Amino acid sequence: MERKRIAIIGGGPAGLIAADALAQHGEVHLYEQGRSVGRKFLVAGQGGFNLTNSAEGETLKAMYAPPGFLDEALASFGPAELRAWLQEMGIETYVGTSGRVFPVKGTRPIDVLQAIRDRLIARGVRFHLEHAFIGFDAEARPIIEHAGSRATVQADRVLFALGGASWSVTGSTGHWVTHFASLGLDIAPFRSSNCGINVQWPAHFIAAHAGKPLKNIRITAGDGSILGEATITEHGLEGNAIYPIVPVVREALERGEEAFIHIDLKPNSTAEHLLHKLSGSTPADYPKALRLDRVQLAMVKAVTPKERFFSPIDLVQDSKHLRIAVTGLRPIEEAISTVGGIRPADLTPAFAIARYPQLHAIGEMVDWDAPTGGYLLQGCFAMGHHAAQCILAAR
Repeated sequence: MERKRIAIIGGGPAGLIAADALAQHGEVHLYEQGRSVGRKFLVAGQGGFNLTNSAEGETLKAMYAPPGFLDEALASFGPAELRAWLQEMGIETYVGTSGRVFPVKGTRPIDVLQAIRDRLIARGVRFHLEHAFIGFDAEARPIIEHAGSRATVQADRVLFALGGASWSVTGSTGHWVTHFASLGLDIAPFRSSNCGINVQWPAHFIAAHAGKPLKNIRITAGDGSILGEATITEHGLEGNAIYPIVPVVREALERGEEAFIHIDLKPNSTAEHLLHKLSGSTPADYPKALRLDRVQLAMVKAVTPKERFFSPIDLVQDSKHLRIAVTGLRPIEEAISTVGGIRPADLTPAFAIARYPQLHAIGEMVDWDAPTGGYLLQGCFAMGHHAAQCILAAR
């Protein structure tokens, strides 16, 4: 059987794993606009290198939006398969807090990336670095520019893994949008995801508490409720308890509605228990009785009327359901990920563009969403692997 020539444009996680799956069955060329592959992979690893999450089945699928879009890909290449793939390269992993999966201590992001690159090179993948995608020719074949020269990519199938629009320093600029729009695709605009939220704090509160953490809190927005931590910033709040509720906040803001979050500063205590602690106390003793630290107390005072502090019922209510207005999301450049890009409805189950079945789109350039905690990387790996398997099955 004739070996197919496959072009992969984009050297992030989705593109790399697709190259690995295809390399033994075809001639694989990987084009990357930067001087090296996996730059966003390395940057993401600086903030806690969780490669995937141990969630399984329906629990795993529920972390992705739109519902059902990634179900088949995740079912065929989920966290267990990803960990086994990494182990084949000598990368051992373990399950940490909240189900996050990390490489064993001492293994750096660059070590994981190097192991993947070595594997691809051993399998014959041909790397073309500093080769930038700049558009399509009249027959919808990609055009690549390198060292001032342009050439049309000749391939039986092309997998695009060009990323979203966050962290532009890593090459994820979203500049590819106009080229895909020229094919007649209606590209969803990019918006921030897994990012901080804007809150109009009083100036004195920012001066005293910006940069300080809020530990062991529960944040609720809409039907979502997350136990975790957040950090106060001069613009608002960010952290692992904030990122998962961003979609709810974003949707409210896009509808032109007021957006709010509610913070439970004492998630391990009921309101009744807290009220009992205040019985017989004076307002001056309330913070000590409730064990509100200075930051928590200052936040309550910053967003509620002064008189509520003197009412036991109101103070307990605010400690359990502190209502904070959100004025916006942090800009895309600060976001960990983005939503927007090629719409799932324009793709086949193989992640091929329905109008151009020889072209596939995988990873963050497609309009799907997931929280941090290993889910984003898992989604990209699953998409790349699934697209590759579909190409092989079509041979």
